[in-house]
Amino acid sequence: MASAREMRLRIRSVKNIAQVTRALEAVSAAKVRKSVQAVAATRPYATKAWQVLTHVAAQPGRHSLHPLLVERPNPKSALVIVITSDRGLAGAYNSNIVRFISEHFDGYPTPVRYIAVGRKGRDLLIRRRKQLLADFSNLPAAPAFADVSAIGRLAVTEFETAQADQVFLVYTEFINMGRQNARVKQLLPLELTEGQSPAEASGKSSPLAPYEYEPDLRGLLDEIIPRFTALQVYQAILESLASEHAARMVAMHGATDNARDLAGAYELQYNKMRQQTITNDILDIVGGAEALAA
Repeated sequence: MASAREMRLRIRSVKNIAQVTRALEAVSAAKVRKSVQAVAATRPYATKAWQVLTHVAAQPGRHSLHPLLVERPNPKSALVIVITSDRGLAGAYNSNIVRFISEHFDGYPTPVRYIAVGRKGRDLLIRRRKQLLADFSNLPAAPAFADVSAIGRLAVTEFETAQADQVFLVYTEFINMGRQNARVKQLLPLELTEGQSPAEASGKSSPLAPYEYEPDLRGLLDEIIPRFTALQVYQAILESLASEHAARMVAMHGATDNARDLAGAYELQYNKMRQQTITNDILDIVGGAEALAA
């Protein structure tokens, strides 16, 4: 049984941990608000850009419009962009992403390489002996498009040089403070959902009208398709940042409550120990007094 001094040290240690987790919870609460605002500010533009890409992919003769829209009949390799966090203490946020990847790509019919965005995902992929192509860690707390555009450029280059026949994006979609879902999206080549009409893919209920491109079709598509592809990566990083801060805030809130409960249990045990010590001292005094009286 622990001594009274050891119990006091345990109580002090647990209370210090509770202060740290409460501070981390407050920091994450402030960061998640900023991240949600960034997601809300960029989501309409990213959604419209995705609709434009889908509309372009649904155009008649899509295979002759641009190489990034051409679906290769017998894919021989795949590239997966995995977005995780640089820091831990976020509950099961990072492990859920890696588990999601294992469920989707462990039995994939072609060899899979990975681009890790975030130190935790990189470490987990290396631990699982996955083939890592590149690592983008230590991104700014509030990344700009220029900070992450290299990820999209690398994916486009790998596809154009036939080093990867398919490019996927795996990230965590922010839904609300208590719910974040892992998602996988095929970036290249852009595909229509099976059974989905071109009009539905472009977000329109009317028949799909072909675009007229000015001044030059190939030059325009050379500019917008890689840029909009990189934009989807940027939007996924913002979604993942908001999800990370929300998961960390919930995890730190739970850790603070657990630390307080543990400190209360230790204090109860310590008080029982003190009460037992005082009772034993009183019994010794009473026994000595009776012995003197006898």
